[in-house]
Amino acid sequence: MARIDKSRPFLAVNIAVLTVSDTRSEADDKSGQTLVDRIAEAGHHVAARRIVRDDVAAISAQLEAWISDPDVDVVISTGGTGVTGRDVTPEAFHAIYDKEIPGFGELFRMLSYQKIGTSTVQSRATGGVARGTYLFALPGSPSACRDAWDDILVQQLDYRHKPCNFVELMPRLMEHKKVATG
Repeated sequence: MARIDKSRPFLAVNIAVLTVSDTRSEADDKSGQTLVDRIAEAGHHVAARRIVRDDVAAISAQLEAWISDPDVDVVISTGGTGVTGRDVTPEAFHAIYDKEIPGFGELFRMLSYQKIGTSTVQSRATGGVARGTYLFALPGSPSACRDAWDDILVQQLDYRHKPCNFVELMPRLMEHKKVATG
C-alpha cells in the first residue's frame, strides 16, 4: 500500500505554474493561485508563474523556456484542456513530450468521475516528460487543480512516497541521452 517513508528525506522540487487563459490576470487567477498555494504548503519551490493566452505557439514557447531552465523540474499548467476551439493546451504539450505519462490523465479522470460524473470525459488532462522536465496539464478550475494536486501530484512529487514516485526517477530521465552520446 502507498505510504510515506519517514526514513527518507523530503526533497523539494522546483515547480513552474502556467495558467492558459485569454481572460485571466494574476489578480483573478484562482486556479493558478490554488496550485501556487499547495506547492508552497507541500514544501516545494514555486520556480516561476506565468499566464499565456490559449495559443499553441504561446504555450509551447513558455514550455520550451522552462524545459531549458535548469531551475525548473516540473511544469504544471491549468486551463485549456477542454474540447472547445480555443482549448489547445494538450496539443502544445503533446508536441513537446519525449514520453507521455498516460496514467496521469487516466487517473485524473477516474478521480474526477467520483466528483463530477460523466462530465469528466470533457477533460483532456495530460502528463509527460520533455528533456528531463515533468509536464502536467490540468483543467482550468480550482477544484480540478485541488483534485490533481491533492490526489496525485503531492504524492508523486514527494521523494518519500512509496512504493515509487516521480522524484526518485528524475536523475534517470535523461539516461537515453547519456547512452547516445557516451
